[in-house]
Amino acid sequence: MKTSKLSIRLLWYITPVVILPLLFLGGFTLTNVTSSSQQQTQLIVSRFVEQQQNKVFHSLNVYHSTTELLTSSPVLQDFVPEIHQSSDRYTERLAALMDVFGSYTQAYPDILSINLVSPQQKSYAYFSTKLESAPQVYPFFEKLSASSLRRQQFMVQNERGETTLYFVQKVFTPDYHLERPILLGYVIMRVQPTVLNTAILESPYNNTLNLMLTEQGKILFSSNHALRGESIASEELRKISLWADNGRLNELALHSIDHTQRLVYAVQMAGGHYFITSIPKELLYESGKVISLITALIVMISVITLPILIFIVVRNLLLNPIEQLGAASHRVGENDLAVRLPDDRKDEVGQLFSDFNHMVNKIYHTQGELEEYKNTLEQKVEARTLELEKTNKALELAIEQAEQANQLKSRFLANMSHEIRTPLTAIMGFTEQLLDNNKIKEEKVHTQLATVLRNSRHLLELINNILDLSKIEAEKLDMNHEPVSLYELLHDLESIVEPQAQQKQLQFDIDYHFPLPKYLSSDQTRLKQILLNILTNAVKFTTQGGVHMSIRYQSGMLEFVVTDTGIGISDKELDRIFKPFEQADATTTRRFGGSGLGLCIAKNLAQLLGGDIWAQSQQGVGSQFTIHVACYQQYTEQDYYYDHAQMQPVYSERPALSEQRFDGDILVAEDNKDNQALISLLLERWGIEPDFANNGAEAVEKALVKDYQLILMDMQMPVMGGEEATKMLRHAAYDGPIIALTANVMKHDIERYLGAGCDKTLGKPIDKQELEHTLATYLSIQQEAASQWDDILQSERFLQINANYKEKLPEYLDEVLGHHHDGDWEQLQSLAHSIKGSASCFGFFAIAEAAGELEQVLRQGHHDSHDYSVLKLEHAIRYVLEQDVEPS
Repeated sequence: MKTSKLSIRLLWYITPVVILPLLFLGGFTLTNVTSSSQQQTQLIVSRFVEQQQNKVFHSLNVYHSTTELLTSSPVLQDFVPEIHQSSDRYTERLAALMDVFGSYTQAYPDILSINLVSPQQKSYAYFSTKLESAPQVYPFFEKLSASSLRRQQFMVQNERGETTLYFVQKVFTPDYHLERPILLGYVIMRVQPTVLNTAILESPYNNTLNLMLTEQGKILFSSNHALRGESIASEELRKISLWADNGRLNELALHSIDHTQRLVYAVQMAGGHYFITSIPKELLYESGKVISLITALIVMISVITLPILIFIVVRNLLLNPIEQLGAASHRVGENDLAVRLPDDRKDEVGQLFSDFNHMVNKIYHTQGELEEYKNTLEQKVEARTLELEKTNKALELAIEQAEQANQLKSRFLANMSHEIRTPLTAIMGFTEQLLDNNKIKEEKVHTQLATVLRNSRHLLELINNILDLSKIEAEKLDMNHEPVSLYELLHDLESIVEPQAQQKQLQFDIDYHFPLPKYLSSDQTRLKQILLNILTNAVKFTTQGGVHMSIRYQSGMLEFVVTDTGIGISDKELDRIFKPFEQADATTTRRFGGSGLGLCIAKNLAQLLGGDIWAQSQQGVGSQFTIHVACYQQYTEQDYYYDHAQMQPVYSERPALSEQRFDGDILVAEDNKDNQALISLLLERWGIEPDFANNGAEAVEKALVKDYQLILMDMQMPVMGGEEATKMLRHAAYDGPIIALTANVMKHDIERYLGAGCDKTLGKPIDKQELEHTLATYLSIQQEAASQWDDILQSERFLQINANYKEKLPEYLDEVLGHHHDGDWEQLQSLAHSIKGSASCFGFFAIAEAAGELEQVLRQGHHDSHDYSVLKLEHAIRYVLEQDVEPS
């Protein structure tokens, strides 16, 4: 089996990720076991030493109390005055005292002897359980005499290393409490150290060494009998004295005893003696060795097995499918489209394999269609074979790009644009017809109609630009700078705002601060949008008084100041008005309406035009908005208005439809027969008889066989769309003008058509003046002839074409219902697009609207919600047929 590079890299990544935590866990466990053992040992030893210390302390206190009790005995007190007498009374008192000494030795078996001695160490009365004679000298007597303590204890070790305890109590005269005490002697009690020996021999662990040392380091008691009488080194004694009573185990090697490394616990007892418990260091770790070995073994096994197990699992779940996918992709790259991957898994890999199989199927079918079309085209146009082969590759890329869905926001804006354009098209159409009517001679009426048309076009252009407003925050909205006539701008504003002000009985006037430039370089639509927003707001929020606008030019900037006598804005709320969806207060929307977006958009647009907007206001008095806009132009003296007399309207008579005839061959690619008839009728007035192609493939074929001076290309047709056909013609070296005919007039659609190779776009319904301008741009003039467009619209042929289209509506409806019943969504979408374009051309806007909505739903892939759209289109068509509705 071949090992992949990804497998090796994955193994390199997995190994340290698994091993390092395991090693850390093992080390932590070993450290924790050792620390726990040491803490447990320290606790046990400290408790043991405390118990032994208490035991020794209690035992010593018992004998101190016994000695003190004996000293205060009445028998001893009666005997002391008779010490220096030689009488029978002395003998009786001595016998009584000896009986008392005997009773004490019987009560306390560890008492070996009791001796009453004088300050000069002379024995007055001596009792021994072993019937020994009284000692002549005590080794500690000199220290005893020098001490002022009433009671003391001494540990005396003989030559054999045996240690004896001596408890001493001073004896004073009976009345020493009243007079100065007189020392009469000492009671010396010799005790066998049974309790100390027991305490020393007891131990919490095996191999424990217990010691009791003098202040000089001599070993008095030891659990190792051989060490009694020995002494430890001074350095060792110094460390023990420092560690005494610190409550911790300390590591120390007692070289004077052996060379074993020990853990020592020491306390200092009464009399300066040290009680020491020591444990060999090795003993501390013996209890944790088994756990340490088991832990180390588990860590080693885990370090070896876990990476292997993880690698095996990852390889089976991920690497093997990746290798399968890579091998299958390689086979597809070698044009083996029969390869398929098993998609029976229910996880993400199974979904990936299923998507891969779907992709291969799409490639297979697409490649088959392209090969079939390529072979057909090669038979007809053998001279263009090389160019078509290159075009096929570009076509594959175009198909792949066309499958990408538009974003939800763009779709929403497209629907909104379509809904607004439908009634606006009727407004513009009727206005154009009125302007073309030669019966209207009054200049005032012409001026008013021209204003209606100009502002309608402004609204249409604004609708298209709304699609770009979402780019403001992303700083991607482009400004279309062009020469803007200041007079026409102000005239349009006045024609819109003044009627609104008069309707509310408000005064509206404009104050000109001359000189003013005649033109400025700016985006006319955006500039008019800004000023209209400010002015209409001023009228809306003013109930009495008026609205005043002043304009001045200084330092390359135009300044518009709009002042009103409206409701005003408080200082607190003034900062909020330029934020989106914000108004002065909550009641503003209820009283005056509005979304709160206008001022926010206006301020952003002003900044994009090189200026800004500021606001000043006083509640109850009014508001003042100052708008600055950059002119971006150098002026001479002739470029200014210096007084009102110079600001005269420059009426340009709306050009009548051309009376010229054009010479040239035109190809019209349009799949809708009714649209073909209508376009043919329009072009006949210019002396043009076009050739028609029913789809993009026919258009490519005809354009490559015959030289056309102009091609009108519908963008969405069966077999091959206009966009693909345009790309193919451009790749085939066709350099003539191609004009896109489309009902999709969104800005990004237009940009896409121009990017595909179109020279210009004409929207549906076709604007006659735009069509004339297009013909004049690309065709040569043949001769003059009368051209009466009203006659065209009222001609019998146009009415016949319209009637023929209406007669075909039942047939279209049957096709719609048939495709819907069969679930043929692609054909249904194509038919909806065709009906949308043709119905709008013939004035059936309700049908066009319903067809456009159905097309949009199908394009978005919402097959579960198209029933309503189909029903809406069906009702629109039946309404036209049943009510005998005429086109609007």
